[in-house]
Amino acid sequence: MSDTPSTSISSILIANRGEIACRIIRTVKDLGLRAVAVYSEADAEAPHVRMADDAVLIGSAPVAESYLRADKILAAAKSASADAIHPGYGFLSENAAFAAACAEAGLIFIGPTPDAIDLMGDKAKAKRRMIDAGVPCIPGYQGVEQDDATLINEAAAIGFPLMVKAAAGGGGRGMRLVHEESALAGALTMARSEAENAFGSGDLILERAVMAPRHVEVQVFADHYGAVIHLGERDCSVQRRHQKVLEEAPCPVMTPALREAMGDAAVKAARDIGYRGAGTVEFLLDEDGAFYFLEMNTRLQVEHPVTELVTGLDLVAMQIRVAQGEPLPLTQDDISLKGHAIEARLYAEDVSQNFLPATGPVLHWSPATGDGVRIDAGVESGGAVSPFYDPMIAKVIAYGHSRDEARRKLINALRETTLFGVTTNKKFLIDALEKPAFAKGEATTGFITEEFDDASFAAPTLTLQIAAIGAAILHAQATLAAQRSAISVTPVLIGWASATRPATPYRFAGPENDLTVSITDYGAHCYETAINEETVCVEILSMGDDRAALSINGARQAVNFFNPLPAKPAEQLFLAVDGADFHLTNLNSIAVSESEQAGAGAVTAPMHGALIDVFVEPGQKVSRGDQLAVLEAMKMQHELTAAIDGQVGEIHVKAGDQVAADTLLMSIDAATASD
Repeated sequence: MSDTPSTSISSILIANRGEIACRIIRTVKDLGLRAVAVYSEADAEAPHVRMADDAVLIGSAPVAESYLRADKILAAAKSASADAIHPGYGFLSENAAFAAACAEAGLIFIGPTPDAIDLMGDKAKAKRRMIDAGVPCIPGYQGVEQDDATLINEAAAIGFPLMVKAAAGGGGRGMRLVHEESALAGALTMARSEAENAFGSGDLILERAVMAPRHVEVQVFADHYGAVIHLGERDCSVQRRHQKVLEEAPCPVMTPALREAMGDAAVKAARDIGYRGAGTVEFLLDEDGAFYFLEMNTRLQVEHPVTELVTGLDLVAMQIRVAQGEPLPLTQDDISLKGHAIEARLYAEDVSQNFLPATGPVLHWSPATGDGVRIDAGVESGGAVSPFYDPMIAKVIAYGHSRDEARRKLINALRETTLFGVTTNKKFLIDALEKPAFAKGEATTGFITEEFDDASFAAPTLTLQIAAIGAAILHAQATLAAQRSAISVTPVLIGWASATRPATPYRFAGPENDLTVSITDYGAHCYETAINEETVCVEILSMGDDRAALSINGARQAVNFFNPLPAKPAEQLFLAVDGADFHLTNLNSIAVSESEQAGAGAVTAPMHGALIDVFVEPGQKVSRGDQLAVLEAMKMQHELTAAIDGQVGEIHVKAGDQVAADTLLMSIDAATASD
């Protein structure tokens, strides 16, 4: 690739998906350029596909057959007449061979040179180069000799505790913290195996462990003419398994002198390797103010929005302009940081199950809005989180004049953001932001381990108050549905009773036991909900399509909700209260519905879930009560049985299918029951 592109960019193919593809497309269009998306079969209806001016199918759902296929992406660029490729992050963004292939195909790769990617992608080579360049590095071993004997001898010279790291990768894979010599041999074996599986290389480096440091990174930018600047730093110390959870700019403990020193070191690193475009130099910051080079990411970072908010710059626009040969429009003296920004990564994962990635439908997505709130997302209502890709579905970012203002705005934004249908880590993010240590700016890389215990990760408990809120909203929706279906109704008679007011029972499925509450309607959306000797008074002050203002025993409470079955308003409700999400299923209503359908031959899914097994086949005779299938939903298995005698007709599903509520599973023909 030549040092300076000879033509300007008019059409950009975004070799990515999800929120980052959407974010890049927005800037591409803002610049008046044409955006081309690529997509797998699983992403045919994804938001980034519809946002783009053109979109090209590149393969089936697995990444190895689509988003990691450089040949298919290059073919897509050719077919769509794109003249540049933006790789985003992940996938092929730090693949030197892909960057070189773009050049060979006559395409501008919006990123650094293949040589820079290759050099900084290998921790051992990068560290050797940074030591030669005079960038502060952690004492350790980054040599070419990789036999166990050499590594054990070098470890003894470094001392314990130390880190064993995969030379070719990141993200916590191939990484082990070793506290004593007796554990080293096992750590080397495990790290090497993990590195080989993840990156295709078992090479390792050793580093003295910096205990409980801050993880601070510096955003750098370089053009084709030798200009290199930095845009300040980001603190990414809040991590789980070496994966970032919360990021902010600027770093809470940064001083002007330290920022200048770290910025100079980052610029020196980029200049030494002839870097161009956007890059991030990552450091570990010790409690005594010493900092050490960790690695360089040769791409746009997930957390780049916090830098954009405090600098007022569009980093993607800068990437594009630099890639087409424009000089940097700013000098170091032009860069100033104003205010504070914090980002939270919203993942589809079950925190109570050791942060197990979650999949499922996105039944309702409603991101928060407001001054200083930015949400970068790649999902929408009616979509789905598939098992094929990274479970990060959105980034919620807040900006404030002070750090605490940004923190409080972010907490409120997370509470107001709702995603129903798949489990997320939203409540965990809120809990982390509310911890005194984070509020004081004291979080280090040990924050989650120090501040959370196993009980902190437990699933939210279905309490009487939550059940009362759910029952009140379900009851109100059922009442409104009844009013709409009535020929006429006198408002003053709603909720009226001539004697003792009737109580309606709601039985909600819980993780261990069902919870039955009894609700009494006093009119004007005022309810008394009871279980045993406890009562909760709920008044619905206002209620829209997905948000309600309530009074709970006299205290005001805002909640978000979604009813997935508007035709059956008393059956199910998704509810978000104080950032905790609940899926309430009224088992009493489902039982009534099943009873009403006893004369029908249609077998439908009572709720969203996965079919564990199907026990019948077309043409098979069945009797009422015979087991037809098992549906797993809400961590419970539900037996589906025949409501009538008859013969099984067409079966529309198979074991393993994910089905939505009211999906027709099969039919039973009563007319053939006596055949």
